[in-house]
Amino acid sequence: MSMHLNLFIMGCGHHRAAWRHPQSAAEKMGDIRHFEALARTAERGRFDAVFFADGHAAGNVAGGPLWFLEPLTALSAMARASEHIGLISTISSTFYTPFHAARLLASLDHISDGRMGWNLVTSMFDTEARNHGYTAMPPHAERYARAEEFADTLLALWDSWGDDALRLDRAGSFADPDKVRPINHRGEHFLVDGPLTVPRSPQGRPVLFQAGASDQGCDLAARYAEAIYAVAYDLESAQDYYRDIQARVAAAGRSPVPVMPGLVTYVGSTMDEARARQRELDELLPMADSLHQLGTFIGQDCSDWELDAPMPQLPPLEEFTGPKGRYATILRIIECEQPTLRQLLGRLAAGGGHCTMIGTPESIADEMQRWVEQGGADGFNLMPPSLPSSIDDFVDQVVPVLQKRGLFRREYTASTLRGHLGLERPGA
Repeated sequence: MSMHLNLFIMGCGHHRAAWRHPQSAAEKMGDIRHFEALARTAERGRFDAVFFADGHAAGNVAGGPLWFLEPLTALSAMARASEHIGLISTISSTFYTPFHAARLLASLDHISDGRMGWNLVTSMFDTEARNHGYTAMPPHAERYARAEEFADTLLALWDSWGDDALRLDRAGSFADPDKVRPINHRGEHFLVDGPLTVPRSPQGRPVLFQAGASDQGCDLAARYAEAIYAVAYDLESAQDYYRDIQARVAAAGRSPVPVMPGLVTYVGSTMDEARARQRELDELLPMADSLHQLGTFIGQDCSDWELDAPMPQLPPLEEFTGPKGRYATILRIIECEQPTLRQLLGRLAAGGGHCTMIGTPESIADEMQRWVEQGGADGFNLMPPSLPSSIDDFVDQVVPVLQKRGLFRREYTASTLRGHLGLERPGA
């Protein structure tokens, strides 16, 4: 058994206050050398891939960096600064056209010698939509219908060149016209003649990731995803999701796919040291903003609550009239961790509903092993609270423990992202 590990790169780290730390990388958000170094760190840790989320609206620019460099552009440089690590970018089916996305991703698969993946999303916010010619986001069902057609069209474009289409015959035949075919797609959302302008790439197709949470999202993942990102607060919820998604995958007539829940880690040589690292970031949170946000999550004003007192009793889930998913997670955190208000704010500031493990390298490895062995995960999408320090800690301290236990590779045995994930190369 070898688990999968991805590095999820987000701003200065997944803790919202990480950018305020004196040693943060806030000044390096536009410096590609910073991101090249992160790719090399993940590669030193023998990770499967690095992963970028993406957003199409600036958001609260005072609250810290989320978006800076466009991910595909950054990954093209990171591909040249690394040799083995997979490279994954989020692609919005609502804002891209299939031909544009297929061309970009296939080009990067060539540039990286077969290390490219993409995370299919439909996007969420009206502020993003208004940067792309919409007055508001299309309805949920329409976005997912478009996403399904988008995925079908990309796959067809990547298959429009046969594996052996290139002849490279200088007497007068660069490619065999019979093996480069139009796709003539005519759908509800897209009209695409094809073929793609990029010959078939090293992996055949870049690896498709998906993070389905809604019913439609899970069904989309079950039909198309070759690996799945998940949100799970604890092992029980991870097991529930894992069973459900693999049942949907099987019902779609497909073999099981790797599932990787998000994971936030604070690593220390002792539990006290690990907790001190968490507290150091939590104390940098702008409390007024954090209290206001929590108030919107729980539907009541908490601006005058005592920060270092235990959380007051909240109404049960069935009495809550707002969005229930996040509220249910908050109730679970309070029940399981019994945090102070300040601790809850810090917990929500780094990873939200994702699993958080705080402890020594051995205790974190123990828990990761438990999740994988007990059917909650095939690996993890690492969400370091602070970059680069948290991923350095994980690679230098936790990875050797996993390797010693035979739970994670010591060396790469494949040269492509498909190979790292144990996936077959599809034929055209």
